[in-house]
Amino acid sequence: MTYDQKKRVLDLLVATSLIIAFAPFWVIVPLLIFFDSGWPVIFTHKRVGKGGKDFELFKFRSMVLNADEILHQKNHKLLQQFKKGDWKIAAKDDPRITPLGRFLRSFTIDEFPQLFNVLNGQMSMVGPRAYVRKELEEQSKKYPETKKYIPYILSVKPGITGPWQTSGRNEIPFSKRAEMDSEYAKNRSIRKDILILLHTPAAMLSKW
Repeated sequence: MTYDQKKRVLDLLVATSLIIAFAPFWVIVPLLIFFDSGWPVIFTHKRVGKGGKDFELFKFRSMVLNADEILHQKNHKLLQQFKKGDWKIAAKDDPRITPLGRFLRSFTIDEFPQLFNVLNGQMSMVGPRAYVRKELEEQSKKYPETKKYIPYILSVKPGITGPWQTSGRNEIPFSKRAEMDSEYAKNRSIRKDILILLHTPAAMLSKW
């Protein structure tokens, strides 16, 4: 079997096992979100996938309903905070996140629906970050040295977890994140994928 075939088998086994293992969450979390802030309970966001093709990434909704509108049209100060922080901002500093959403994010529960992105082949369990197109465009202008990394990043499927997420340095700048994602894409292997998967629970726990 080729690496891609082995990786697809690994993705299907891990994603399916996690969906079954966390079966109660598929009922409890949507109900909590509904009673907290209504429908929809699933948030979809356009991201850039393999080959530069857009896809809809799934998450449990952790923000108010008009979160994107608030960021891009109504709260320019918040948008500047995002750009200054390399398109990352602490949940406690983002007024769009609901109290329940902060809880879901603290345990990474909001990202569970991405397992279905893995099942349908849009994502992998391990890979580069699923970037927003505008983020890639603006960050590559801010950090010109990263332009050489983008083709490698977009040559593989984005992942739910990856090298920089498990490195213990989640607050690193885009320039370093892009370099790490590029290195993963160029030197990926099943062994490395399995090691990253094994290190992911500890990385999640370190956020608490």
